[in-house]
Amino acid sequence: MAEFEGYKPTAYLCPAGVWTIGYGSTRWDNGKPVVKGDGPITQDAARRMLRRDLEDAARAVDRLVTVPLTEHQRAALISLIYNIGAGAFERSTLLRHLNAERYVSAAGEFTRWVKARGETLPGLVRRRADEAALFSGRAAS
Repeated sequence: MAEFEGYKPTAYLCPAGVWTIGYGSTRWDNGKPVVKGDGPITQDAARRMLRRDLEDAARAVDRLVTVPLTEHQRAALISLIYNIGAGAFERSTLLRHLNAERYVSAAGEFTRWVKARGETLPGLVRRRADEAALFSGRAAS
C-alpha cells in the first residue's frame, strides 16, 4: 500500500482535494480530519495510521461483501477501499457485481476508479490495474 501512497510528513492536498498526511491518511487517531498546516509526523506515526486505516478498510470488506473471497481478492478490495473510501465502495457497481457472484465483471470494475476531480490519473490507472490483477489471481505489474 505504501508504494502507491508515498510518505509525506506534512499535510498536503491529494488529487481529490482532501487534506492528507503520511501514507494517505485523512484523519488523526482522535477522528479529527487532517487540515492544512498539520504535521510533521514521523514515518513510524504514518505507518501506525496506515495500519489503522487498513484495518478500517478490512472491516468494511467484511461488513459489505456477502460472498466468499480469496485472500488475494480481499487484499485487492482493502487497497481499493483505502483509496476510495468505504462509502464509495458501498455504492459501487463493483460491490453489486461481487455480491451477485459475478467475480469477473467485478474485477472489470476496478478500472472505473481512475479519476480525481474528473481527470484520469496515471498513478490510479496503474494502481487499479494492480488491484484488478491481484483480485483476479494474476501477478501485478
